Amino acid sequence: MPADVSRRAKAIVVFGGAAVCAGTWYGLAANGYIFAKTNSVIFSRIEDVPTQDVAIVLGARVYEDGTPSEILQDRLWAAKRLYDAKKVTKIIVSGDHQAKEYDEPKAMYQFLVGNGVPASRIFLDHAGLRTFDTMARAAKVFGVRRAVICTQKFHLARSVYLAKTQGIDAVGLTSDLRRYRHHSVNLAREFVARSAALLDAHVFHTEPRHLGEPISLNSDGHVTHDFP
Repeated sequence: MPADVSRRAKAIVVFGGAAVCAGTWYGLAANGYIFAKTNSVIFSRIEDVPTQDVAIVLGARVYEDGTPSEILQDRLWAAKRLYDAKKVTKIIVSGDHQAKEYDEPKAMYQFLVGNGVPASRIFLDHAGLRTFDTMARAAKVFGVRRAVICTQKFHLARSVYLAKTQGIDAVGLTSDLRRYRHHSVNLAREFVARSAALLDAHVFHTEPRHLGEPISLNSDGHVTHDFP
């Protein structure tokens, strides 16, 4: 191997190794920072959750027949328990509805109504395409100021942190009612997502993909229902 090629190869290896190390250290620091900022306001018991204005349920997979996946059902049960305990008076269900045939918020709404939550108390956010968008829209579209975030433990620190960056006085309720498939994958993916969350909020000053006209939570939830 010619000397100049060998030097270039070594330089690439050294540079690549340094980039990986730097990325790993940043990820560890970012994750630690988010945990430190949210740990005191994440709860696993309903009775410990302070009374807030609204529960925000983050979307997840919905099956072809319109049934929420197990991970999403458990988030919805957490919100229903909060409502029944009078910890919140409204619920925002936020998820993906980019495709006509795939509607997470509608499936979430139907699950809650089917389990006794009044339709008028449920507000649908059809543009919660990712966690950042949900929290930004909660603040900027729905005017949320105090909320309980309902999602699984692995996802909760980032969700609460992003809500706080939008000016929401947020706490979290863990929604883990079972052992979920792909748990290790979820943990690894969330490590990366927490690292990106700091960049979204503080470096790139990201905006949600869709905003729209303000919707008052003092109104009836039916104003957000796009179906009969």
